[in-house]
Amino acid sequence: MRGTMMAGSLLLAGMLVTSAAGRAIADDTLATVGAKTFTRAEIEARIKPKLIEIESERYEAMRDGLDEAVAEELFSLEAKERKISPEQLEKDEIDAKVPAPTDAEIQKVYDENKDELQGQTLDQVKPQVVEYIKGEKAQVRRTAFIDELKKKYKATIKLRPPTVEVATAGRPERGGGAKAPVTIIMFSDYQCPFCKRAEDSVAKVMETYGDKVRLVFRDYPLPFHPQARPAAEAANCANAQGKFWEYHKKLFENQSALSEDNLKTYAKDLGLDEVKFNECFSKKTFAAAIDKDIADGASAGVNGTPAFFINGRFLNGAVPLDEFKKIIDEELVSKR
Repeated sequence: MRGTMMAGSLLLAGMLVTSAAGRAIADDTLATVGAKTFTRAEIEARIKPKLIEIESERYEAMRDGLDEAVAEELFSLEAKERKISPEQLEKDEIDAKVPAPTDAEIQKVYDENKDELQGQTLDQVKPQVVEYIKGEKAQVRRTAFIDELKKKYKATIKLRPPTVEVATAGRPERGGGAKAPVTIIMFSDYQCPFCKRAEDSVAKVMETYGDKVRLVFRDYPLPFHPQARPAAEAANCANAQGKFWEYHKKLFENQSALSEDNLKTYAKDLGLDEVKFNECFSKKTFAAAIDKDIADGASAGVNGTPAFFINGRFLNGAVPLDEFKKIIDEELVSKR
């Protein structure tokens, strides 16, 4: 894998050495132990998940810094045109245009965070809730105003996020199909509690974006989850009868009950042909497909679940809807 975040280290590690004949040759050997050699490609493959994570972190840091610099310049240009200071522009276009929180908004935030407030009443925490809502609204207004200024002053962002090529491999999917501008490839494990938590965010993504998103599911049963692999095999057998997503939902709803008998019961509950399902399950008909999912995931840098690739952009873990929205919205804009 080669990415901009690794440019410096790759350049140093790939320095040319001069041979006795005066020729420059590339030295890809990083270490030797006796007769054993360790090449760059071998070590990069060994630590690929970490390299992808570092590359993503570097991009986010670069993007934050770039966004800040661009915003400062835009505010400076607009303030100069209006013959006011950037600080006054902030007050006029953001502070003054943020409406006061309504009682309903305050109540909603309080109710959503009630469990974490350790018994404090709304009256006790109301000032903090008001400030929180105002801060959220100010950020929304600031983003909208910066977008206005970008159009006015023809700002162009050329920094591109790192991506990883991951195939859909003909796996179960839903949403907008191959024509959707955004493809999300999800690697998941039916026994993983974080994967179950992520199902809620994924459902919200599909509800929010509809046919703009194509969701593809790929299996990544972790070795320390003994029931994950049989559950994946059962889900594939359900897919062979056109009931993958129904069975998929059933598995996560009953994550603590994934015994072989229960897997067969769920198939019966969904009206699947029991004989065909049981034969498929007992023969492990889709073992090779699951193995391919695991291999492809590992090659892409997956080392835990859930893992998502949004148009190739890596998103790790059971993250909330906002984390998905940030990337999806950027991808939709870039596609336009």
